[in-house]
Amino acid sequence: MDCDVAHLRCPDFATVDALARAALNARRTGAWLRVVNPTPELEDLIGLAGLDEVLFRRRARQAEERKEAFRVEERGVADDPPV
Repeated sequence: MDCDVAHLRCPDFATVDALARAALNARRTGAWLRVVNPTPELEDLIGLAGLDEVLFRRRARQAEERKEAFRVEERGVADDPPV
């Protein structure tokens, strides 16, 4: 079942806790709860709590799949040293 949270304007960790508890209660009855239409702030809080997979019903991203904040070029050893 989908839980539309588009109307939530100031989400906090109490909101995330309530959604996690609702998801747990749904699982106990054999159903799945999926959060839809979250604000970017709520998405960030859910991600910070580590509940992406549970509340969004999507696979958690692995470290290699995450976007890097800064691009760092690795430098190798030059074949020919400078003269």
